[in-house]
Amino acid sequence: MISVAGVRGIVGTSLTTDAVLKFAAAFGTFAGGGPIVLGRDSRLSGPVMEMAVEAGLRSVGCQVIRIGIVPTPTVQLMTRLLKAKGGIAITASHNPSQWNALKFVSGQGLFLDKGQGEKVIAIFHSGKSAYKKYDRLGGSREYSNAINDHVARMLKLSFLDIPAIKRKNFKVVVDTCHGAGGPIFTLLLKELGCRVVSLHNETNGKFSRPIEPLAKNLGELEKAVIAHRADIGFATDADVDRLSIVSDKGQAIGEEYSLALAAGFMFSHFKTKAVTNLSTSRMIDDVAHQFKTSVIRTPVGEANVVGAMKKHRALIGGEGNGGIIIPEINYARDATAGIALILQMMTEENLSLSQIVQKIPSYHMIKTTLTVKDPKKFLGRTSGIFTQCKIDKRDGLKYIWPDAWVHIRASGTEPIVRVISEAREEKTARGLVKEIIEFK
Repeated sequence: MISVAGVRGIVGTSLTTDAVLKFAAAFGTFAGGGPIVLGRDSRLSGPVMEMAVEAGLRSVGCQVIRIGIVPTPTVQLMTRLLKAKGGIAITASHNPSQWNALKFVSGQGLFLDKGQGEKVIAIFHSGKSAYKKYDRLGGSREYSNAINDHVARMLKLSFLDIPAIKRKNFKVVVDTCHGAGGPIFTLLLKELGCRVVSLHNETNGKFSRPIEPLAKNLGELEKAVIAHRADIGFATDADVDRLSIVSDKGQAIGEEYSLALAAGFMFSHFKTKAVTNLSTSRMIDDVAHQFKTSVIRTPVGEANVVGAMKKHRALIGGEGNGGIIIPEINYARDATAGIALILQMMTEENLSLSQIVQKIPSYHMIKTTLTVKDPKKFLGRTSGIFTQCKIDKRDGLKYIWPDAWVHIRASGTEPIVRVISEAREEKTARGLVKEIIEFK
């Protein structure tokens, strides 16, 4: 699958090393040579993909800075801090282990916007990458301090009271699923004085559960929080841009709560709006209302959210999949930064996570996926299915009522159509999804 955000596929079939090399060369050509930061998650295919990407970049004269197995937000941050011309994160994020992908990062540490992504795609399809002669090929070097640098930036967050967090002596269970999150989670929590129980901490790519940190996938973490009498549990995906939380009661509260909690904390400290996408829960709107502020909605995609955050100077943003963006660190979804914020929130409120969650109005959200031959035709068939409501067409179709909504859109990362509904009553949410499915 090729999009402005990058390229992804199943390794060895739809995604080959030949294609990866050519895409890396196209990106290097787009970046105009110069240094490119290269990092990856822990997937078994990672080393081979890394070699192909490095070869593609060096073939067009780029100097490659290898930072190893790191979170995607670390790649984004280091691209900016090392003043590189761009970065590539080799990761398929929440996709299963047979998948891999390239995520392209601009010199500003941001994912490419639509115009930039289209330029890379055009170079790839034209076959006109700027390959260099034998004596002008690029080189490479390793930079081994990326995770330490990232954590150091988090520890300088203006709202963080490290001595106060240390006094709480939180017991924390983390499940990084053998993805890239083990080292950075461990380092941050150690610096915050937490007692840490780690599940599947090793970065060996042998994922111990479905990699997407949905509540239904976190049964082991729920049991571990209870068994260890922990204050909280944290889970993430392979590239550490999504954060899910398990409360002190051993309940996976759902990834939609992560951004709502983070936004509430930021609203309590700063006069700011929040930015999120069209598929994110209304919980964040309710939290914003409590603080007499508002939420700006965008099409799905980190680049869209970041663009609106910059435009409106928002100090918090993200997506309902557990993505939390704190621009004081970088304009990137960052699960580790989210952990620091949540622990600060618990410290200040002097309440358990389960008690804090009770203060947020709850909804029932239903998420499903449909495999259809032609997503565009399917969206066409479902246009006009509902009438007495508001309709947002910026990203697929979103039908909005005072007490419910349903969003239908083609996925940008998998060959499927996503259908998401939310309502106060579970019956209402399920009914909306059922009506959509009948059009398949």
